[in-house]
Amino acid sequence: MEKDKNNSVKFNSVQLNIVTFVDVPKADVYNSLSDAVYMCDNNIESENQGTNGLQTLCKTGQTLNWIIYAMDSKKKPDGTWPPSARITNIVFTNADGTDVADFKVCNELKLIGPPDEMRSPYTPVYYYWAATVAPMLPEGIYKYRLIVEVDTQDKTFASGKKNLNLNTPSLKVLAV
Repeated sequence: MEKDKNNSVKFNSVQLNIVTFVDVPKADVYNSLSDAVYMCDNNIESENQGTNGLQTLCKTGQTLNWIIYAMDSKKKPDGTWPPSARITNIVFTNADGTDVADFKVCNELKLIGPPDEMRSPYTPVYYYWAATVAPMLPEGIYKYRLIVEVDTQDKTFASGKKNLNLNTPSLKVLAV
């Protein structure tokens, strides 16, 4: 880790973008995000970049943006859009990753993004969640569950969508 003259970690951004790329057809076929998700962020000190187990290094009070993209997102020649993915929730869990944490890791965790009807060939459309790491949060590693809705070809889902969970990412929070 790069440190400044006061021996504290230097961060390269006020906001961190945590980007998740989803191979939607693969996730749909295998009913799992485990081998169909690749995550990265814009902090060069984060660990496991390009995997489903990204550990984002961040600091208390820092703004985080969880952004998601389907790997295939170009409009098809017939005018239809390929299957897409949306984050439906982000749930912080206990250290073992099972139950919902009984303390607040992030403030104002909420969805931001336009409805599908706003898609245009001239502008990218993506959904993202934004939050601020709680300012008094103790330093530590905080696991979270990323709940992603993917379009499906499976006819047993009348809605044409299914929710899949990814329990492997985490935040490594440093106090400021």
